Amino acid sequence: MDFRVKNISRIRRFPSAQDGLRAMAQRAPEAEAIAASWIEYIRPFAVQAYVFRRRIATITVAVLAGLLFVHVMFGANGMVVYKRKRAEYESLQKRILQEQKENDIYTEQIHGLKTDEKAIEKEAREQLRYARPGEYVYVPSTPAGPAPVNHSAKK
Repeated sequence: MDFRVKNISRIRRFPSAQDGLRAMAQRAPEAEAIAASWIEYIRPFAVQAYVFRRRIATITVAVLAGLLFVHVMFGANGMVVYKRKRAEYESLQKRILQEQKENDIYTEQIHGLKTDEKAIEKEAREQLRYARPGEYVYVPSTPAGPAPVNHSAKK
């Protein structure tokens, strides 16, 4: 079997650093010409931007201030959300005070039922409908329930 390489020219040789510098130096005038043409193309826009730099800066600052204002007012933790949370907090505080007053009333009633005989007698008369001998207990009649539904035709 013959293992000889027939076409050596297809093997690629890596360029050296000097070759890269040489190629770059050869193409430098082209690159300078391209850069000069781009500069001439962009220069009028740069001059206009330089002339209007204060207006551009003012508009940019105004837009950023507007965006910051919108974020502060309507963002996730903005003023609108803060006001809503504050109102909810105040309503909860009022509810806590109301519940504490109600608890104080119940605590006084419990204490009275444990110690005061008149309070015990009053509760027994009201809830259990107890009466002393010779007294009458008035019991209001219970209202009749809703009229039964009759699906027959009226005459």
